[in-house]
Amino acid sequence: MSITLVPGEATLDTLERIWRSDAALTLDPAARPGVEAAAALVRKAASEDAAVYGVNTGFGKLATVKIKPSDTATLQRNLILSHCCGVGDTLDAATTRLMMALKLLSLGRGASGVPWSTVQLIQDMLNAGVLPVVPDQGSVGASGDLAPLAHMAAAMIGEGTAIYKGETLPAAEALKRAGLAPIVLGPKEGLALINGTQFSTALALTGLFRAWRNARAAIVSSSLSTDAIMGSTAPLVDAIHTLRGHRGQIDVARAQAFLMAGSEIRESHREGDTRVQDPYCIRCQAQVTGAAVDLLRFAGGTLQIEANAVTDNPLVLVEEGLIVSGGNFHAEPVGFAADQIALAVAEIGAIAQRRVALMVDPTLSFDLPPFLTPDPGLNSGLMIAEVTTAALMSENKHMANPCTTDSTPTSANQEDHVSMAAHGARRLAKMNANLNVILGVELMCAAQGIEFRAPLTTSPALAAVMKRVRATIPAIVEDRMLAPDIEAAAALVADGILTDAVDLPVT
Repeated sequence: MSITLVPGEATLDTLERIWRSDAALTLDPAARPGVEAAAALVRKAASEDAAVYGVNTGFGKLATVKIKPSDTATLQRNLILSHCCGVGDTLDAATTRLMMALKLLSLGRGASGVPWSTVQLIQDMLNAGVLPVVPDQGSVGASGDLAPLAHMAAAMIGEGTAIYKGETLPAAEALKRAGLAPIVLGPKEGLALINGTQFSTALALTGLFRAWRNARAAIVSSSLSTDAIMGSTAPLVDAIHTLRGHRGQIDVARAQAFLMAGSEIRESHREGDTRVQDPYCIRCQAQVTGAAVDLLRFAGGTLQIEANAVTDNPLVLVEEGLIVSGGNFHAEPVGFAADQIALAVAEIGAIAQRRVALMVDPTLSFDLPPFLTPDPGLNSGLMIAEVTTAALMSENKHMANPCTTDSTPTSANQEDHVSMAAHGARRLAKMNANLNVILGVELMCAAQGIEFRAPLTTSPALAAVMKRVRATIPAIVEDRMLAPDIEAAAALVADGILTDAVDLPVT
């Protein structure tokens, strides 16, 4: 499978395919004339006397220092080496690939001033499997993701380290083994490579993709929980949601109604049920999860725009014949998107955890046994699994606090407001992993609860889900170590296996 990247036109689906696969990537050759025209304009500026930021001047607070034409290559090399200040864990391979693909999309717009040979090297590294070792901490999300992108650029000039065929090597050796050669940076090239939001955007996108999968799984698990506690489907009546008008709410309610259609459990208590209304975690699922879906869709729109954007500085405006300084490197839109995704993830988990608590509580679960064990007292059942979900829900609440409001001045106050988008996006992996577990435990509880309703059966759609769950996680008859089951249930959620069991009508 090969993916052609068309600058300005990459979709979220394409970006997710890049992240989830090792598909070969090709930047549309139609981008080449624009890329080369911008590079020619930069070369011309570098040979002239007028000061042009980043071409023949220092950087940041040192922008007033003029650089001789003979020193421009050294200037760019020094920039890359001095900015390799990243710390922390190594960015995973899939996200590193996505980051590099985003850089290709940005450079391909023809407003960065790099020659086609630089674009070609990024593409060749991706397709040969030479991935720079990029630490995941050190960016404040303004003036670009300087430190992490510098580590990427360092590998391109044969410095730093890279991973090739599973081995971490000096970058020069990794390139050599792949049949590639490092480049010598020309005017502005180093700045074009490290200015930009591609690190933050890649992390935010992976957070979005994981969160979307979690949101879909939550629709399935919540439908199972509703049937397990013999909850009402009256709150899913379409007119309720269309009267309010929020798209996410309407979509989630319709999906739940679809999943629960034909449930014998539901039909058994339409008459004579003494309960008038279910708790909010059952009755308001569409309102809460639907609002989260709307947030994810909004964040996705922002990130799709950013993925196709030119975010380095200065920008080369070929038609105008200008090289102009601006601030597109400021990752505020990415930071806001990451904060929105974090809120959605936290709230999906918060209401799911309350459903778990509802199912294990015999005073609220409509005659299910305590902690969903057939022999309570001798067995504790899912008692502590619920506690684990409470711990992770609380952790996600803490991590959902906004990052964009936590600006701090850097670079001798030249960069006096920053977005903090990088760590705002980086936390999303942990938050989504926590949510995987919360929803996995909900699956385990709901499956137990539905089986206690026998001989009544759930809907055909949910029965398919139950079959998939039970193929991995046996029923809990007597107490056993549940950590392996929880891990397996979380994997069903994270890998999309749960939602693959049904044709869920939410896209």
